[in-house]
Amino acid sequence: MNILVYGVAATSGGALSVLKECYRKFEQQKDNHYIFIVSTPQLPDTKNITVLRYPNIKKSWFHRLWFEYLEAPNLVRKYGIEEIFSLTNTTIPRTDVRQILYLHQPLPFISQRFKLSENLLFWVYQNVIGKLIIYSVRRADKVIVQTKWIRDSAAKICNVSLDKFTIQVPSVDTSLIVPYRGQKTEVTFFFPAAPLSYKNHSLIIKACQVLKKKHICNYKVLFTLTGRENKYAVSLKRSVENHALPIYFIGMLSHKQVFEMYGQSILVFPSYIETFGLPLLEAKLSNAPILASNMPFCREVLNGYESCKFYDKDDFAALSNYMEECITKHGNFE
Repeated sequence: MNILVYGVAATSGGALSVLKECYRKFEQQKDNHYIFIVSTPQLPDTKNITVLRYPNIKKSWFHRLWFEYLEAPNLVRKYGIEEIFSLTNTTIPRTDVRQILYLHQPLPFISQRFKLSENLLFWVYQNVIGKLIIYSVRRADKVIVQTKWIRDSAAKICNVSLDKFTIQVPSVDTSLIVPYRGQKTEVTFFFPAAPLSYKNHSLIIKACQVLKKKHICNYKVLFTLTGRENKYAVSLKRSVENHALPIYFIGMLSHKQVFEMYGQSILVFPSYIETFGLPLLEAKLSNAPILASNMPFCREVLNGYESCKFYDKDDFAALSNYMEECITKHGNFE
């Protein structure tokens, strides 16, 4: 069978991890031939995988839509595609081929609604792209999601049966796991996240300001940012510098380095918009302490895990108290 894997949006973060996971999985399925359509990722051809790269797709939304509505359907016909596996949250239009949709964009399915004046990008995802995603969920033959909460929300909003959905928890390379070994001297808090406002880095900054007022400074916080990525990152770094906080911008880490950090730090995860929140699972498998926002996806991923504490996404005082407890007890939870 000729199967098209449509992953043009994946360039970094969780989307790229999912793309690479699919690549590794499908490489082992020798009975099928897979055509991967990507933008910039460098993936090699194999005996049963052909990779087609179209970097111009990332130039603008116009380039993306032009490709999606005109070029992609032509490629489906050119390569005799019998099934499409879309990783872009939307199905490929103008084709009657069976389509499986991997849904990992939560914005159309959360209760919080963003105003146009508040966040243009989030408003577009909820009110413009969101409509395409909802249409695609209805049109797809099968929808794969990572968590129960987004399955239930998408089924309700799209008015489709739960039977249409399959829950697949993201896989983790267990060879990378480094067991948590505690804190010997200075306690380290770690937040691996992209420079997006809903990741909620600012809550950690506010919590650290509270600690500073209490003259608690024998700790450090690590952000996987440089502070130069975008306006949001620049504002975060400026705030940290203005308040002289022990928060360090260490830049992007390799997957292996991230796991090494889980083995020697406490994961702080204040993000409030995620489909899954992969760092939660990774830190959990490392048996590391976790301070997480009290959101449905956090509760679901950490269900039954004892080394975690939850706080409201806006409650920096609660996070500060938990951080103080970790510092006092050298990274151990009672």
